[in-house]
Amino acid sequence: MPKNIPLPTLSALQQTISTCTKCELCKTRKQTVFGSGNPNADIMFIGEAPGADEDEQGLPFVGRAGQLLTKMIEEPRSLNLPRSEVYIANILKCRPPGNRKPLPAEVAQCEPYLITQIELIKPRIICALGATSANTLLKNNTPIGAMRGQTFDYHGVPLLITYHPAALLRNPNWKKPAWDDMLTLRAMYDKLKK
Repeated sequence: MPKNIPLPTLSALQQTISTCTKCELCKTRKQTVFGSGNPNADIMFIGEAPGADEDEQGLPFVGRAGQLLTKMIEEPRSLNLPRSEVYIANILKCRPPGNRKPLPAEVAQCEPYLITQIELIKPRIICALGATSANTLLKNNTPIGAMRGQTFDYHGVPLLITYHPAALLRNPNWKKPAWDDMLTLRAMYDKLKK
């Protein structure tokens, strides 16, 4: 993993992020959205940025897209794990106005925080939700359709790419491939546990 902000605990990192003023998003956020779940999780999901519901509650993936993600994680015919067993975070820790796509400068300011989260959690599998997450982690501009369902290497950690749950709400025909990705993720997880 790359060298980043040397913070000893998740709570110390969360405290640092809660007072961050590195970009203009600090002026429009209600609060930062750090991440949630098992700090020793084997699987870490990484999304793009908080939305309105997340900005209100201070937790990732609590709106409609979050409800769908929870279903994908917990459904017995899918990943079949309690949401509390995985860790969920976003690249950005503050909501972009109007839920617009993160700007490159915003990603550049927040990415070290995410990398430190990954280093502290030490997931054994990462699942990137959507193109922004995948492109940020892989340092590319490849369209999501060309990466979805594939596993890449992120500093020695398997990285599976799937659609963002918000995209699934807009494009229901993508739900089946995303569900297939959850089955792939389950197979990867089962292999780890052997």
